[in-house]
Amino acid sequence: MKTKNPRRDPEAVSFSQARDEMFSHILRCGVIDALPEHQKEWFDDTMLYLADRYEDLSKEELDQLRVLGERFSQPVQRKAETATTGAA
Repeated sequence: MKTKNPRRDPEAVSFSQARDEMFSHILRCGVIDALPEHQKEWFDDTMLYLADRYEDLSKEELDQLRVLGERFSQPVQRKAETATTGAA
């Protein structure tokens, strides 16, 4: 049984292109620094745009894109430094 080559599968290519386009828009539009309610509004509008632009993506794939975008838009959370470094 052959597995699909993701580079040749049109749906995988569309998903990758949509993801990359969405990440690019997030960075250009300042979504990362926006308030949560503005982020939600931005994602609502952007997902409608992506659904129109990439008609071959399923609802599940569009939902996955939104989750990826929302995670990408979250501020970086740094781990607390351990007390073992330099403590005497």
